[in-house]
Amino acid sequence: MEINRTEINKGKEAEVILGNLVAALHVLEACADFGALIPEVRTNIAYALPDARTPDDVAAFPGRITVYRGRAHAVAAPDWGASDHLARRIIESRKYDKSVNAIINFRFEEGILTVVREYCRKEEMLLGWLDRSQEPEDVAKLDGASMVWKVEQLFNKHGAMPGIYYEGAGWGKEPLFLVQGKDAVEVASIAVEIADLYAGSRR
Repeated sequence: MEINRTEINKGKEAEVILGNLVAALHVLEACADFGALIPEVRTNIAYALPDARTPDDVAAFPGRITVYRGRAHAVAAPDWGASDHLARRIIESRKYDKSVNAIINFRFEEGILTVVREYCRKEEMLLGWLDRSQEPEDVAKLDGASMVWKVEQLFNKHGAMPGIYYEGAGWGKEPLFLVQGKDAVEVASIAVEIADLYAGSRR
């Protein structure tokens, strides 16, 4: 019987990704300050296989990550195809930056923005922003077109894919920060650093 090494390697990669997502969740759970950054739509972390083509090739937390007793809490273990929105965002972002493997979202407000700006300055990270109110009506109405437009606009505006960026409020849409990077632990760790800095700025 011939061994399909491609499938074996993909299986190993999938195990690593799921394990990394669990480790990223532990990073969030250990941070007493991260609960304040979870938005109304809740937080999620997504991590894609290297050759991801569809949301089924991207793992995330089903039901997202919410707040329980002040801390981050996932309602289920990470699974494939659990976040269509973040999955499509990674897949589109990779058209401009192949190093994007994972992404996390968290709450936007002006006070957090002040902290993020300072964080990006110190870490020499590119901070981006996207005005969703500028999205053309025909794009907004076309299924799947919004993500293509948003990522393209983000890249064209900044000349590169930002490590951290925020989206302004759109019609019925909550403004959010997004951090993208090489893996789930990296983006979760950045989010936690920002949460701690934000909490410190309010004391």
